[in-house]
Amino acid sequence: MLNIGVIGYGYWGPNLVRNFVESPHTQVLAVADTQAGRRSLVEARYPHIQTVNDARDLIANPKIDAVVVATPVASHFDLAMAALRAGKHVLVEKPLASSTDQGNRLIDEAERRKLVLMVDHTFVYTSAVRKIRDLVEKGELGQPYYYDAIRINLGLFQHDVNVLWDLAVHDLSILQYVVNADPVALSAIGASHFGSKSENIAYLTLFFPDNLLAHIHVNWFAPVKVRRTMIGGSRRMLIYDDVEGSEKVKVYDKGVHMSDTESVHQLRINYRAGDMWAPQIDNTEALKVEVEEFVNSIQASRRPLTDGEAGLKVLRMLEAATQSMAERGRVVEFACGVAL
Repeated sequence: MLNIGVIGYGYWGPNLVRNFVESPHTQVLAVADTQAGRRSLVEARYPHIQTVNDARDLIANPKIDAVVVATPVASHFDLAMAALRAGKHVLVEKPLASSTDQGNRLIDEAERRKLVLMVDHTFVYTSAVRKIRDLVEKGELGQPYYYDAIRINLGLFQHDVNVLWDLAVHDLSILQYVVNADPVALSAIGASHFGSKSENIAYLTLFFPDNLLAHIHVNWFAPVKVRRTMIGGSRRMLIYDDVEGSEKVKVYDKGVHMSDTESVHQLRINYRAGDMWAPQIDNTEALKVEVEEFVNSIQASRRPLTDGEAGLKVLRMLEAATQSMAERGRVVEFACGVAL
């Protein structure tokens, strides 16, 4: 049985606490939050869990084996590093840190101490995204041509990161998991409003090997909540709609075939329109699967699926996208996954 301490009981913390409480392999000993109202919520729902104001008290608790960090991004590095130095395994809410330098330092510390460092890339653990990866790996879509995502809603405006670091991070982690390739270049544009220095709307384009193109639209200032992704391949296409209650993934047996005619400058375009089918997807909560992965990684002394390196790759793309956005869409080249 692993003893867990959770730092932060704001937006995402309650979901993490609930899943660690419900797991048969973990027990939550303490929750830290600077706001008394949030600590009261924990005490009312989980009377057996200790609450503390100072995260340092939780980290110093010798009974705690692993620490979960669910706080604003700016605090991720300090809290995660303190927990690692105290000999605790660490699960950090996305993104891993505020910079690639911080990400590298956390990875080095975890490796040096032989501790598990894991990032809460939640969508990687959803049944829908896992099904999409399975379809891609089995060649059901053929060669992937494009990934087109829209992730918009009204709020939540963040004070310490722009909309790319808040929302696009989800699609970057999905891309990394499904495509299993690093981009060769990217470009981003965005804008900030309401007197904020952080962009609240952005468009990110990533170029991958084999002519795969990915485009991500994120926005905090939209009248509706949309979580929709289209993936097109040489054989089939699919739509992933996370807002849908059922049939989140739909596969379309549609495509285009081009053949030469008498001249190399002429092409005959043939369109194929087949059936649509929705693969069966279970309703297991992603965080439940994520908790199991965290526990299994600790028990087996292995790297989790969304380990520090996975988090670092996302950080590299976020940093490059922020740089590109500041320069009105300048293309940033990558070599071996590192921005040039």
